[in-house]
Amino acid sequence: MLIPPIALPTDRELADAALAVPLIARVVALARWVDPHRDVDEHGDLGPEDRVRAARMLGYEDPDEEDVIEAMRAWALACDLGVVETGTTEGGTHIAVPGPDLPAVEAGEPAAVLGLWFEAAELVRELAAEAESVDPEVVEGDVNAGAEDSDGLAEVEDARDEAAEILDEALHVLYETTAFAEPGQETAPLGVLAALLVVPDGEEPDEEMLGEITDLMVVLDPMFGDLAELGLVEHTPIDPELFEEDDEEGAAVDPGRPLTDEDAARFGTVRLTPLGQYAVREWLIADGFDAPLVGDLADHDGPALLRALASDGVLFAEPELKAWLAAREDAAGAAHELLAGGRGRDVQSPVRRYFSTLGLDQIGDAAVPAVREAVDDPELGGLAREWLRARGEDVAAAERPVALWRVVDSVAAVLLLTAGEGGRLQAVIADLPVTDNPASYFGEMWRVPHPLTAEVLEAVGGLHLDRKVAKEARRAAIKARSLRAGG
Repeated sequence: MLIPPIALPTDRELADAALAVPLIARVVALARWVDPHRDVDEHGDLGPEDRVRAARMLGYEDPDEEDVIEAMRAWALACDLGVVETGTTEGGTHIAVPGPDLPAVEAGEPAAVLGLWFEAAELVRELAAEAESVDPEVVEGDVNAGAEDSDGLAEVEDARDEAAEILDEALHVLYETTAFAEPGQETAPLGVLAALLVVPDGEEPDEEMLGEITDLMVVLDPMFGDLAELGLVEHTPIDPELFEEDDEEGAAVDPGRPLTDEDAARFGTVRLTPLGQYAVREWLIADGFDAPLVGDLADHDGPALLRALASDGVLFAEPELKAWLAAREDAAGAAHELLAGGRGRDVQSPVRRYFSTLGLDQIGDAAVPAVREAVDDPELGGLAREWLRARGEDVAAAERPVALWRVVDSVAAVLLLTAGEGGRLQAVIADLPVTDNPASYFGEMWRVPHPLTAEVLEAVGGLHLDRKVAKEARRAAIKARSLRAGG
């Protein structure tokens, strides 16, 4: 499965964001507070007076019971993460001391901070799924009740695994939608996210699916709330009164209905933060996925870049080209590299030339001298003349054989990029400069010495809306195949 690349902030910026998460800030503050040591009980817990002191140190001026509980949640996490370590002295006193990584974390060293934060993220992800699956009757039941309780605990474990799988799938989908979203449009309504998990591609949700979407929203909502506490997501919870209002009518969420901002807020929303993208990417990699970053190809030369994009870069070519160009000071040299990568007559060469043109467009005027040098190139000449004339340069149009080769090459690129599907290919075919005499036009085209001439003619024959044009294209495709078979 191809995972779209994402652009992440620097490790330093991510580390700063991690230290700004309130829960992490409390964890670090507690680790600093125990220096040089604090007495604890045999379980590593603070005594009642120190619990209040800890809460007060964290900013609760007159801490009540809930404030102390919040402080102890941070204490438990600090111990789990190892920034607070507990042990026993030779004299038998139980104490807590700062962990060895605290100085690096306090200094803001990116590796130490992100390591700490990511370990916390893994714990919170696990606990979020566990909390969603817990059955209070089983947890609070008689542990000696025998086989019935064993069955109940097994059910809880199954429910926990199911909740974890749902959360992971939701984060995976959210990661992909975030990668494709326009800047500022990364927030997803919970109903839309749930629909992406429930409704098969290309189908409209039926009534049963709408019910499943609603149920899934209710499951995901508290789990996202847990993740938000650590800064993985920004989350607006579902309005608890929402389903009470609709209960009498048995209403379900319809993801196809346009939502106002007020609706979206009431139905719940979620946005994956840069820290969240960082964490989900690490989990995807651990699960065996290739989760690239934009700019991974920046150290490649032009031909290697275009080969990579032609292989699987349809989803991310433009940002990858932008990152590749940003890494180069010599724009003219970059243009030469892109043109060199566009040469060839192998099956993927039309796509390389397509991406080469995109790169030249991004370079702009600085690419003109390099493109001028290619006007008589057997594979780049048509592209070069077309590109230069579109920019108003004084260059003669390509001669007829070169122009026809360029037409075939352009259609072949779209054919390969779209796998022959969708309206884009049909639109390109509809714009072909076919004359009033299609037999004459295709009579020239089938002789074009391009590796995909026959495939292009077959696509025209299958998709062109003019029946006469389509018929002549199919005839020409047969001749092109015969010509290719004859060598």
